[in-house]
Amino acid sequence: MAKTARRRQSPPIKLARWKWCGKGPQDRPLSGEMIGRSKTEVAAELTKQNIVIRRINKKGNLGGNGRINPNDVMVFARQMATMIRAGIPLLQALQVVAESLKKPAMVALVQHMMSDVSSGASFSDALRRHPKHFDRLFVNLVDAGEQSGALDQMLDRIATYKEKVESLKARVKKALWYPCAVMTTGIAVTMLLLIKVVPEFENMFQSFGAELPALTQMTVNLSEFAQRYWLIALGTVIAAVLLLKISMQRSPNIAYRMHALLLRLPVIGDIMHKSAIARLSRTLATTFASGVPLVEGLDTAAGATGNKVYERAVVQTRQDVATGQQLHFAMRMTNRFPPLAIQMVSIGEEAGSLDAMLNRVADYYEEEVDNKVDALTSLMEPIIIVVLGVLVGGVVVSMYLPIFDLGAAL
Repeated sequence: MAKTARRRQSPPIKLARWKWCGKGPQDRPLSGEMIGRSKTEVAAELTKQNIVIRRINKKGNLGGNGRINPNDVMVFARQMATMIRAGIPLLQALQVVAESLKKPAMVALVQHMMSDVSSGASFSDALRRHPKHFDRLFVNLVDAGEQSGALDQMLDRIATYKEKVESLKARVKKALWYPCAVMTTGIAVTMLLLIKVVPEFENMFQSFGAELPALTQMTVNLSEFAQRYWLIALGTVIAAVLLLKISMQRSPNIAYRMHALLLRLPVIGDIMHKSAIARLSRTLATTFASGVPLVEGLDTAAGATGNKVYERAVVQTRQDVATGQQLHFAMRMTNRFPPLAIQMVSIGEEAGSLDAMLNRVADYYEEEVDNKVDALTSLMEPIIIVVLGVLVGGVVVSMYLPIFDLGAAL
């Protein structure tokens, strides 16, 4: 029985940050930091720059599996597009980019790709070996660029796409996290008052020997309840959040239901709807303009919507398009896409300018998301102020009511 050959994976590159000091030309003192594998490698690089080394100290290990965010990938694509457009060979371009990067994890990733390319692999194959950082869209467009001889244009198109998508993600995160962060802070301050401050007032009130006002008594009872069960409540909330997160990662049905519930929320649901349409249109426009077949582009765009409900709708659309239906008709059959987007796609298909129409759809819904986020922020600010005033102000006022009554009696 024949054995399938396994691709040998190169071991992770161990990098470290080195702090050095020495003398440059004309005995001018110099110092700085450099990322490298070993002290010998750093010393050799400094010697090439005519620096007389006095001391090299290791600051700490920095493994190649650090956190690489989408912005790092976007900057990498933009730098590579600039290098390739300038006529620099691929391997040399990767080396220049690696030297210009500051994040050690990204440096290690680029060095991995340099090793793969120098051993004979294509750029797209080197990217394909790192699916955690380079998605299918990135790899497919680079592959198409290598085959057509327009790699710089494809990388530039990828960078532009990443910039717009990350900008859209930032707006949606702002709409979700701003009210949550403020409300969490308000609840935390209220719990701190109930657990630490109210008991001190309660001890002082017991020395008065008088009956407490109803609001003060309610706050004292709430404080006693919080002191008993705050740890259990905090643990329950953390456990529920972690359990929900793990369940969404492991169960597609739970993830689908949660995303469907998110779409039904007032205001925020509308933002999520428009964001999914914008991301789908932008991804599909980028793939179609790059020469990727429509069916493959829909397969790539399904995972770029950021929502399981729309992902399932795009998969259904892809299946209908694969059987010969037009894109706008397949979109209409899912009952998920708005009439405006369907109509513009229909016009694009009839006029032979589908990519241009999809870009216009993406621009329109991105602007809609921006306007909705601004409106939500303006709407939430007075509500948050009122809620915080009731929570924190109610506790403070209830604690001072007995003091006011005592002052009036005197």
